[in-house]
Amino acid sequence: MNPKEKLLWSIALPGFGQILNGKYIKGIIFILLEIVINVKSQFNQLIILSFNGEIKKAIDYTEYQWLMFYPCVYFFVMWDAYKDGGGGKEPYSFLPFVFSACFVTIGLMYSSRVKLFGVLLGTVWFPMLFVIPGVGIGLVLKALFKKAKL
Repeated sequence: MNPKEKLLWSIALPGFGQILNGKYIKGIIFILLEIVINVKSQFNQLIILSFNGEIKKAIDYTEYQWLMFYPCVYFFVMWDAYKDGGGGKEPYSFLPFVFSACFVTIGLMYSSRVKLFGVLLGTVWFPMLFVIPGVGIGLVLKALFKKAKL
């Protein structure tokens, strides 16, 4: 099985990639961590409300103290599954994952009050947009660091 497949399973549910890599204990721990953060932050309810256009209600339901953990755990678990599966052999391959986690967390912090083109996107859609600059900056830094031979 290729590392990208394990990465995609980790995107579907954090911990599945680790299980596919034969790291059962780590996979189960990540799945349990995902469930605890998901339940405590009410993340599934936020997703349902956001997909149904009830952004203000989603913002009101958000448990920020718990949801702030989610991006770092989510991107770390993806990176871990990819690396353990044989990917990420290039130097600095972790940078897009790290910067995505950071940027999504920042997006979450501002998601209740920042509007994009006059539209409040809320605690699901707005942070998701921050994956794009996170991956982009991570890839640029990866290339710069490799070129500078750091």
